[in-house]
Amino acid sequence: MTTKGKKPDKREYTLKFIPHQGETVRSYSFSMRTLKIWAAALAAGAVLLLGGFGYMSYSVGGAGSIAAPRETPDEKGRQAELAQLAEEARNLQTEMEKLTEREQTLRRLLDENAEDESAKHTGQGGPSVPAEVSQVRRALDAVSRGLPARRESLAQLEAQLQRQRTEATARAAEADKLARTDVPSNVPSGWPTSGDISSPFGWRWNGTDFHPGIDIANDTGTPIVATADGVVTAAGWNAGGYGNMVDIDHGNGILTRYGHASEVIVHEGQHVKRGEMIAYMGSTGFSTGPHVHYEIHLHGEIVNPASYL
Repeated sequence: MTTKGKKPDKREYTLKFIPHQGETVRSYSFSMRTLKIWAAALAAGAVLLLGGFGYMSYSVGGAGSIAAPRETPDEKGRQAELAQLAEEARNLQTEMEKLTEREQTLRRLLDENAEDESAKHTGQGGPSVPAEVSQVRRALDAVSRGLPARRESLAQLEAQLQRQRTEATARAAEADKLARTDVPSNVPSGWPTSGDISSPFGWRWNGTDFHPGIDIANDTGTPIVATADGVVTAAGWNAGGYGNMVDIDHGNGILTRYGHASEVIVHEGQHVKRGEMIAYMGSTGFSTGPHVHYEIHLHGEIVNPASYL
C-alpha cells in the first residue's frame, strides 16, 4: 500500500502598506513556507536571549551568594571564647589598676620610690592583628600569676606603714612626756604633730585674711595627737571648711581643734590623754595640701597656739 505525501502548501499572503495623500501603495507577498521559517527564527532568537539573560543573572547574583563565606560552628565557638576571655582580661586589668594605685599611695606615704607622675611617657602604637585564643590565655595566665605577688607586696607596705605610724606615735608620746612633766595634763603643751609651720597665727596675705590657728604641714597620714587630756566633743566632717575635724574640751574653758585630717580615729564623748593619737594628717576641707590646722580656744576666745608649743 503506497502512502501519498502531503502536497506543499502553496498559499501566499500579501502585506499592503497604503500611505496617506495618494502615494503609491506598496505590496509584499509571502508564501506560507517563508512565514514559517521567519517564525522559527524569531522563536530561536527569543530562547537564546532569555538563556543569556538568565546566565548573566546567575553569574552576578547567584554565584556571588554561593561564594560568600559562611561562619562555621567552630568559628562561632572561637568568637564566643574570645569574648569570654576579653571579659576576664578586663576584670583582671581593673583589679591590677586598683592594686597599682594603692601601692603607689602607700609608697608615697612611706617616701619610698616616689615618682613624678607628670614625667611619665605615654606613647603607644603597633599594628592591629587578630587575637588568638592561645595568646589571650597566655597573657591572662601571666597577669594572674602576678596578682598574688602584688597583693603580698601591698600587705608588706601596709604593715610597714602601720609600724611607722606606731613608732612615730610612741616617739611623740615619749617626747611629750619628757617635755611636759611640769605642765598640768589638761593644759595644751607641745606640738600636735611633726612638720613645718606653713601658716602662722594672725593676719596673712597682706591683711586680707585672719588665720585663727597655725598650720603644720607634713605628709598625708602623719599622726596627729592630742596636746592635753580631755573629752572629744566633735569628731568627723565639718562643713565650715575644716574638713575632717576633732575638737577636745580640756576643762577650765580650754578647747583645742585639729582640722583637715585625712582620717579621724576617735569618736565624740571619748576620753583621750595627752599624746594619744586622734587622727591622721590630710588635706580635706578648705586646704591646698596636707597639713593640720591647730587652734586653741580659752574661755571662748581664740588665742595664739605658739605659746603652748
